Amino acid sequence: MNIKDELKAAVLSLKPNDPNFEPLALEIFRYQAEQNPIYKAFLKNLQIDPLKVTHLEKIPCLPIQFFKTQEIVSGQIEIQHVFESSGTTSSLNAKHYIADLPFYEFSSIKAFEWLYGPLNNYHILALLPNYLEKGQSSLVYMVQGFIHNSFSQESGFYLDNIDELLRQLEALLRNSSRKILLWGVTFALLDLSEKTAELGFLKEFSDRLIVMETGGMKGRKKEMLREEVHDKLKNAFGVKSIHSEYGMTELLSQAYAQTDGLFQSAPSMRILLRDVNDPFSYLPSFQLGDGPKHKRNQTGGINVFDLANIDSCCFIETQDLGSYSDDYQHFRVVGRFDNSDIRGCNLMAIS
Repeated sequence: MNIKDELKAAVLSLKPNDPNFEPLALEIFRYQAEQNPIYKAFLKNLQIDPLKVTHLEKIPCLPIQFFKTQEIVSGQIEIQHVFESSGTTSSLNAKHYIADLPFYEFSSIKAFEWLYGPLNNYHILALLPNYLEKGQSSLVYMVQGFIHNSFSQESGFYLDNIDELLRQLEALLRNSSRKILLWGVTFALLDLSEKTAELGFLKEFSDRLIVMETGGMKGRKKEMLREEVHDKLKNAFGVKSIHSEYGMTELLSQAYAQTDGLFQSAPSMRILLRDVNDPFSYLPSFQLGDGPKHKRNQTGGINVFDLANIDSCCFIETQDLGSYSDDYQHFRVVGRFDNSDIRGCNLMAIS
């Protein structure tokens, strides 16, 4: 087993709040500092000596925009697939070069099942029209894997065939004991929610229906606060909460929110919030061992430490804004930095 395979095995063995996360992150950091040409040049420009980096928060994060202009790879890889962001007609799309699709499939399933239980407990109905239309979507690939591993012949994708989706949803809720996972991009779920009369039957089955939104309006609808979207969807689908997924083309790990937009990261991923005025300074958090020393709900830029990105770069400075939950065990996505491109994987509006 080579060094990269050993690192991947260690990533897959991580558990929630694992004390091994930081030492493993540092080991991967030193590997990528040497084997990733773009990241190596980035560190050199910052005059960072990788051997002198001994704490998680001291690992520099690569600005996410590099995925739009550079081929971000670590080591000699054989590219199996390229994930590409959907973007907008005027934006330059990000590309993530994938060398190990089975690793991505296994790690994403592990992240989901950690919070939601086995996939074979679900029928999955995916309403992801813009991702299906443009192709090369990491989200579509992931959900395809989930559908395959659900062992449900009734699971599937829906583009514009909303009436068929509604018929299938009602039939499954009435005739199957499995839970139904309705996974949709936000604007499509909002369109579906407007079919008030057709959705009336759902109130009987609120305990078996999970509605998962991935965020994103893509200019199809007026931008709304997450709370507004969730209130509208809860009323339409008769559920107590709307679930959310936080992921993007540049990441191979995901975070999920089961209620109130409070995201919990996969064991392979951690989120730290950087000061909005100083990209090399973090807001205090329990993850850094220094506890809450700032006012609650303070906003910071989201830096992602995604150890599943061994073949690309694990340390990414996003353009998303977030805040910690009151107990510092979860995070919220509250918006975007000004002048940053619109993303398709999370809601952008900020109060």
